[in-house]
Amino acid sequence: MKIAIAQLNPTIGDLANNAQHIKRAAQHAADCGARLLLTPELSLCGYPPRDLLLQPRFIKTMLATLDQLARELPQELGVLVGIATPNLRSLTTGGKALFNSTAFLQAGRIQHLFHKRLLPTYDVFDEVRYFEPGERSDCLIVDGIKVGVTICEDLWNDEQFWGKRSYRINPLDELVEQGVDLIVNLSASPYSLNKQALREAILQHAATRYQLPMLYANQVGGNDDLIFDGRSVGFDRTGKLICRSRAFMTDLLCVEFEETTRDLTATMPITTASSSVSSWAAIAPQPDGEAAEIWAALVLGVRDYVRKCGFHKVVLGLSGGIDSSLVATIAAAAVGSENVLGILMPSPYSSNHSIDDALKLAHNLGIQTQTLPIGNLMNTFDQTLAPLFSGTEFGIAEENLQSRIRGSLLMAISNKFGHLLISTGNKSEMAVGYCTLYGDMNGGLAAIADVPKTKVYAVCQWLNSNLSNSRTLTETSPGFEFLPAGTTEIIPQNVLLKPPSAELKPGQTDQDALPPYDLLDDILDRLIHQHQSLEEIAASGHNPTVVNQVICLVYRAEFKRKQAPPGLKVTDRAFGTGWRMPIAAKNTSTPPPKET
Repeated sequence: MKIAIAQLNPTIGDLANNAQHIKRAAQHAADCGARLLLTPELSLCGYPPRDLLLQPRFIKTMLATLDQLARELPQELGVLVGIATPNLRSLTTGGKALFNSTAFLQAGRIQHLFHKRLLPTYDVFDEVRYFEPGERSDCLIVDGIKVGVTICEDLWNDEQFWGKRSYRINPLDELVEQGVDLIVNLSASPYSLNKQALREAILQHAATRYQLPMLYANQVGGNDDLIFDGRSVGFDRTGKLICRSRAFMTDLLCVEFEETTRDLTATMPITTASSSVSSWAAIAPQPDGEAAEIWAALVLGVRDYVRKCGFHKVVLGLSGGIDSSLVATIAAAAVGSENVLGILMPSPYSSNHSIDDALKLAHNLGIQTQTLPIGNLMNTFDQTLAPLFSGTEFGIAEENLQSRIRGSLLMAISNKFGHLLISTGNKSEMAVGYCTLYGDMNGGLAAIADVPKTKVYAVCQWLNSNLSNSRTLTETSPGFEFLPAGTTEIIPQNVLLKPPSAELKPGQTDQDALPPYDLLDDILDRLIHQHQSLEEIAASGHNPTVVNQVICLVYRAEFKRKQAPPGLKVTDRAFGTGWRMPIAAKNTSTPPPKET
């Protein structure tokens, strides 16, 4: 029996178009001779739909769309479609009103429903808010083959793999007891750096433990702050990797399951055979290292945010620094150089090399620029505030006015022309509050808000290295086809070499207020990702005074992060949906903040 996996990029709430994507994938699968098609978790409405699920009309329309889709699919093909379905028992026995379900569609109607058993409530997940857990694990029979159906988290509770059990049940155990021939998992697993290795390790362990093939279908695309990387996979019953779809791209996989031997082999989909793809591999290659993976994720995240929110062009401030250089490059790759506008806003403190570097970057990328000097605006603000500020010393308030002037200009351009404003702050700055509310934090999307400063440099260096090695478009990451012909570098070398500076006063550098970024990022990683205490971080070799300073800055900046634009998530702990810290709180695990 042939089974196909559709790696889809749904738009949340766009039921009609999402159904069309499923329908097209189903036709391709049928053309390949497939008898079963897998689609990702909640593929009809997109994941995560969040509070759209609280709207009765939305649920009603979704069910009607599902019925229509069932009638329009190839009749001989069975299709698993992710959907939210009503929990009818909730009216009499209580519980949540919905199940996170997968519908098995065949011969023009809904043949069976499967309900997700394990509902995650950690990190970015909040499924208990909406869904009732399913009561039993179940399977379907296609051509005499028993296929065990699981949904995302149902796969992630193997006590042998983790050394513990986070939930009371393991759905895989129940399916094995039913004598299934293989297990499929329909997922919407958000991307984070190096997560694919963990996914494949879990699937390989399950295949080996139960001696059953495992097929995993994952969503792809950007939805708000979350990025989904796809990379759907199949493992045979010995734990051997049989197939993997492309990263950060829609795709279709086809496998052949042999009932008598329970062997699994990959076959070329008809969509690949008839397309312009020059080479096909059953196991698509992974991105070439962390920098390549971050780059591909951010390009996809920006592209989909722009497209799904209905924008066509983007605008950003170009300072000549490393952060705005990377964001401009991401934007150009995501939406095309012709759709990116860079705004230079020099002040009397801006160095000539910063202006030159910004213009050189814009030339390298082929993007348009506009220069708006802010010196006169600064003078006007100073004059207006002079009576109130009289007798005080020049300080942070005056410095931040420059950032707020720039933020206002960028927002005015965004309002006037309907461009999406992309902010350019990195994770290191967001963590310690080295950013200005209503200034450089302005925007509709924060492209690199989850990328530490040291990784910003790593990605920029990778970009230049890739270009110099003449690596063009590959199947592992977006290429450089957006660049003008003859471009020999992307990020100007001076941007990579000069000390980072906000240039809000003469001779200023970031290290006037912060530890060197390599030290700062290590402290932040230990604090934010590893949840280490001051004593534990200091024991690793860091100066306790510096550690205390950083910890206090992180907690004191919480009110800023609450007002930041959504930031694309690329690490396992981002300042976004999954970060739920209070603002008005006393953190008893650290010393009280010291005034600086």
